[in-house]
Amino acid sequence: MDTHAYRVLLYYKYVPIEDPVTFAQEHLEACKEIGLKGRILVSNEGMNGTCSGTIEQTDAYMDMLKADVRFADMVYKIDETEGHAFKKMHVRPKQEIVHLGLEEDINPNELTGKYLSPKEFFEQMQAEDTIVIDARNDYEFDLGHFRGAIRPDIRNFRDLPEWMLENKEMFEGKKVLTYCTGGIRCEKFSGWLVREGFEDVAQLHGGIATYGKDPEVRGQLWDGQMYVFDERIAVPINQVEHVVVGKDHFTGEPCERYVNCANPDCNDKILCSEENEHKYLRSCSHECRVDPRNRYVVEHNLSEEEVEARLSAIKETV
Repeated sequence: MDTHAYRVLLYYKYVPIEDPVTFAQEHLEACKEIGLKGRILVSNEGMNGTCSGTIEQTDAYMDMLKADVRFADMVYKIDETEGHAFKKMHVRPKQEIVHLGLEEDINPNELTGKYLSPKEFFEQMQAEDTIVIDARNDYEFDLGHFRGAIRPDIRNFRDLPEWMLENKEMFEGKKVLTYCTGGIRCEKFSGWLVREGFEDVAQLHGGIATYGKDPEVRGQLWDGQMYVFDERIAVPINQVEHVVVGKDHFTGEPCERYVNCANPDCNDKILCSEENEHKYLRSCSHECRVDPRNRYVVEHNLSEEEVEARLSAIKETV
């Protein structure tokens, strides 16, 4: 018997929206009326969203979009969950729903890499002439990734084109496969690869989210968990085996628990155990621990003496 009363919807559509500002305002009111919570981006190039609600609420939302000819064929990745995955409802107009930092942007409806089904991707990524590129951010990769995938030395998605051009010789004569969470980033990235002359480019259709639910593949060759941009933080993908690849920032031990550095000026995502979060004041470095605005210190109302005691304890273990 299913005990999950809520669902999370992940979706996108590259389709012209003439007035994204007005659309965003009206869409926000409609989402609030339904009772959804989430984060949706709209621009002239389309819509990209994740939202949560009860089964009835998410059904009502999908019915509403289906009635709009622009989104009638929208594909949704649906996860069952125990409650809302967001605290609030945001619908924001943006210049782009995906920012790749290009002077001349890519329209995926005109140019994109070949789509591979989960089974095709599973088979192709094991071929000797194939290189698999993770098109996500570094912290997403560190929590989980396809076995053997390359982790580009970048902090943000927009840095990926420059890294690819600097390392282009690595891909000569190879089939290039790329993947991301739900597929939206790969639509642009694979199109850019084709435009730049990479000879054989393909992408995982529907992204990791679809791959993990495929009844044939069942998430095989995925290690770790998939990072998601909501309150859940991480979701499982591999239905056959679970291999932890995340490592505690402080000890290097296996870990899949993300926190944000307590220094507001840093705010980096770090993997760490609950024990180490308290030991290291939820801070990625000494400089962040002693920052006067350290959020951990404020939240726990620590005195200067208590902070000094924690810092001394850290020094003794180093």
